[in-house]
Amino acid sequence: MLNPTEAKTVLEAALLAAQEPLTLVELRRLFEDDIGADTLRRLLEELREDWQGRGVQLVNLASGWRFQTRPEFQQYLQRLSHDK
Repeated sequence: MLNPTEAKTVLEAALLAAQEPLTLVELRRLFEDDIGADTLRRLLEELREDWQGRGVQLVNLASGWRFQTRPEFQQYLQRLSHDK
C-alpha cells in the first residue's frame, strides 16, 4: 500500500495525463480499491491545496476531477491561439 504522499503523486500524474475529468470510481481503480472513497476525497483536497497559487488548479466538476488553467490567465493563453 502506498503512503499518502505517493498516493497523491499517483493521483496527480493520472489527472494531468487524463483527457477528460476522472470520477472517484475511476480514480479508486488506480489503487485497486485499497484506498476508500473518504481517504481519496481527502487526498484530492490536499492535492488541490498543494496546487494553490500556481497557473493551474485542481477542480471538482459534476463530471469528475481535473486540472485546468486558472481563469485569470486566459487572456494570456488566448495569445497562443492560431484562430485569430
